[in-house]
Amino acid sequence: MESGGVLAGLHRNPTCHHLLRPPRTAVNNLLSSSSSTDKRHFSPLPLKFQKQSHIASYSCNCSINDGSAFQVANSASATAELANIDWDNIGFAVMPTDYMYSMKCSQDGNFSKGELQRFGNIELSPASGILNYGQGLFEGLKAYKRHDGNILLFRPEENALRMKMGAERICMPSPSVEQFVEAVKATVLANERWIPPPGKGSLYIRPLLMGSGAILGVAPAPEYTFLIYVSPVGNYFKEGMAPINLLIETEMHRATPGGTGGVKTVGNYAAVLKAQSAAKAKGYSDVLYLDSVNNRYLEEVSSCNVFIVKGNLIATPAIKGTILPGITRKSIIDVALSQGFQVEERQVSVDELLDADEVFCTGTAVVVSPVGSITHLGKRVSYGSDGVGRVSKQLYSTLTSLQMGLATDNMNWTVELK
Repeated sequence: MESGGVLAGLHRNPTCHHLLRPPRTAVNNLLSSSSSTDKRHFSPLPLKFQKQSHIASYSCNCSINDGSAFQVANSASATAELANIDWDNIGFAVMPTDYMYSMKCSQDGNFSKGELQRFGNIELSPASGILNYGQGLFEGLKAYKRHDGNILLFRPEENALRMKMGAERICMPSPSVEQFVEAVKATVLANERWIPPPGKGSLYIRPLLMGSGAILGVAPAPEYTFLIYVSPVGNYFKEGMAPINLLIETEMHRATPGGTGGVKTVGNYAAVLKAQSAAKAKGYSDVLYLDSVNNRYLEEVSSCNVFIVKGNLIATPAIKGTILPGITRKSIIDVALSQGFQVEERQVSVDELLDADEVFCTGTAVVVSPVGSITHLGKRVSYGSDGVGRVSKQLYSTLTSLQMGLATDNMNWTVELK
């Protein structure tokens, strides 16, 4: 049987037995104590293997924030041996991996001991807060494998802080920054064999926080679940680093002042699906939304922030409650400033956009994506001969070199796991 776990009803996915076949060699030093004084380096502790029937599960013997190690129970043994998939064609889609992480919390804000369990379905009450009232948040970050075998995370504490901010907005308790980061580390290392080889992609990490307790009236749920799963990914847009083509949406809006557009709540993304689907059906890559008050200032693309370039000036819409404070956005601003660009966070009009030298988008999934064209009210404006501007290339190269450990991290942004 599976470990009792924080979430009930976990089942092995019958469609992916070949992905979850028992590995052959044991891995030591998988999961870490959180007591290290160097928060930028992760020093793992050894695992103890135990026998269980049929399916492996990880379980935490004590709360994640007291520095104690996890234990692994496995009918075979664990390994960092690469999964048997086509790493050259992984795309950006869910691929079932080995383990997910979960822990629960009551309304008093105290999270239980977290644990790793086999990836699978979860059981929720039909009256849960997430299903009835959308009380839920998610995050997204990535892990990269270096050529020397080390694993890097990029600014995970920023995701933890953003989740805490979002949780406060929609009345949920949130894991501490330390709990969040340690849970991410544990999940990544438990799924190490799914991290793409250097240059082939990354391991996308999806933390979720949701109202899992049953609630009938409109009110905060009585119980919450923090969950992390992972999936190997390639490029978000099928174009890769090739330019994308955006359509400016003039009828629908993704956020309004005073709403939840500035936090990563699940409902924000359902709101973009109609316009995005219509745009993709016409051959566009995605939709660029305008502000809901004046309908003339840029907000963001469905899942990423937007920047314009004019000479040495880089401008991006300011964070004022309707735009998600992207971590890649924040990082690109710092990189651009360090390279001598002038950066402005302010209102950016459609007219400025159409007159820009180049345009690019940023986000965890897309990293930096150059924009080849913008279409507004039937008028199409193209950027550059091939759509990939000099500034976009330069910033992309600098940021990805940091994320992948190919350049010295003078920003102190990466966290090394092993």
